[in-house]
Amino acid sequence: MEAIAKFIKVQLPNYLQNLPIPSSLSGFLDLSASDALAVIFPVTLISWLIGYSTYKFFQPKPIDIPDKSKKATDSCINKCIDKTCKKVVNKVDIEDIGEKKVFCRCWRSQKFPYCDGSHNKHNEDIEDNVGPLIITGKAS
Repeated sequence: MEAIAKFIKVQLPNYLQNLPIPSSLSGFLDLSASDALAVIFPVTLISWLIGYSTYKFFQPKPIDIPDKSKKATDSCINKCIDKTCKKVVNKVDIEDIGEKKVFCRCWRSQKFPYCDGSHNKHNEDIEDNVGPLIITGKAS
């Protein structure tokens, strides 16, 4: 670390101070060939750094484009219930509920739309917290 600090604090300023940098643009034409070569490298390097930094600052951020090669079923919640239908709709008459009914919300139940506890394995497998919808009727 000391070598880097010495380079930045001592050697680099001495190098830049000893460069034959003219005070005007027309002064570049008066430089000898060896002086011109000595000035070209730092000027080119600094110009490149400024240009690259500007380019990176204004460069558009990349857009995350979804992968079309993946099937839509890869992100589907419903993996197996009534896959022949365009939309799964279940109708339950409120009069048939009785005292209590437990409905599935994880789409893993073998007794869908009713819950069979499949969400427990689902939650354990993917660290989810989904549970059933419990509807209770009026007590008689």
